[in-house]
Amino acid sequence: MLKIDLVGAEVLHPSGLGTATLSLADGLISATPAGKAVDLGGFRVLPGIIDVHGDGFERHVAPRRGAMKQMAEGLIAVEAELAANGITTGVLAQFVSWEGGLRGLEFADQVFGTLRDVGRTLVTDMRPQLRFEISLIDLYADLPAKVAEWGVEYIVFNDHLPHDRLAEGRKPPRLTGQALKAGRNPEAHFQMLLELHANVAQAQTLLDPLCAALKAGGARIGSHDDNTAAGWATWAARGVEVAEFPETQDAAEAAKTSNGHVVLGAPNVVRGGSHKGNVSALDLVTMGLCDALASDYHYPSPRRAALMLARSGLMDLAGAWALVSSGPAAVLGLGDRGTLAPGKRADIVVLDSADRVAATIAGGRVSFMSGDVAERFVAAG
Repeated sequence: MLKIDLVGAEVLHPSGLGTATLSLADGLISATPAGKAVDLGGFRVLPGIIDVHGDGFERHVAPRRGAMKQMAEGLIAVEAELAANGITTGVLAQFVSWEGGLRGLEFADQVFGTLRDVGRTLVTDMRPQLRFEISLIDLYADLPAKVAEWGVEYIVFNDHLPHDRLAEGRKPPRLTGQALKAGRNPEAHFQMLLELHANVAQAQTLLDPLCAALKAGGARIGSHDDNTAAGWATWAARGVEVAEFPETQDAAEAAKTSNGHVVLGAPNVVRGGSHKGNVSALDLVTMGLCDALASDYHYPSPRRAALMLARSGLMDLAGAWALVSSGPAAVLGLGDRGTLAPGKRADIVVLDSADRVAATIAGGRVSFMSGDVAERFVAAG
């Protein structure tokens, strides 16, 4: 672990940006000088990014069907990408879904098991999130035990079935490709979707005891793609704390009103709107209906979104950066990180004058460093 004083840089605290010395010792932000000084004049030092939800790791653990045999190597590559984008805590969102394949139960078991074994050897704090399709009611009885076995502490419930078409007995678009990707006969896949569609009514009753069992085991629970205030209220009654990517303003407002945490997609902010035509994350941020921005599928986006919000004048830098640092920390219940206060984890990102990531330090250990800033650390001895 580094034992250093970062001097000359502009340092971001909740009160704003100002030139100050930041000391790191024993993996924490230190209130007293640590000893060796590293001159970071011309750079900015900010809290490390906490990515509360990302599935961009899929391309590393399975770049092509059947191509990745050593999943541990894929997760090591994921850490490199997280660190290069200033992410010091990354939540990997893995599906257990009717889609099968990379989102099936067997693959999830491999991902969670490998992350459990490899994660302890990495610098970046990489944490699992289970995204679970509510129509899979046959898995409910075993789910709390599986979650405990995997070491998953954060579960988000999804319902991605195309219910409108299935209710009419019509095949969804792209069904054949979807079926073949999962290794199923298209007709058998369609029949499975119809059966799962019929399961949802029963799921609404079974979810109450399931959520209670998961929470009793210490899990944090979220819902995904809420689109009505009433829908959120149903989830809130089950003890759900996080509204992940609400599709409407009404759902986001309902979550905030009931003290839920609202997580939005950073790519949506960078793009300026939802690619699916849902409510704009930028609008929700502007209305104060956002607690955290997540990478979703693109790891550079949290940094880009926060800086874009600050440059646009919609928020000051401290407020914008909180959406990717202290805000996500609160969502995850991680009180030991998210700001550069003494006693917090030494999770920092160093940005150069072009707002590129020059260095990332997680828990007082270097996870990424490049260019001029690396020369300064080496010169300091």
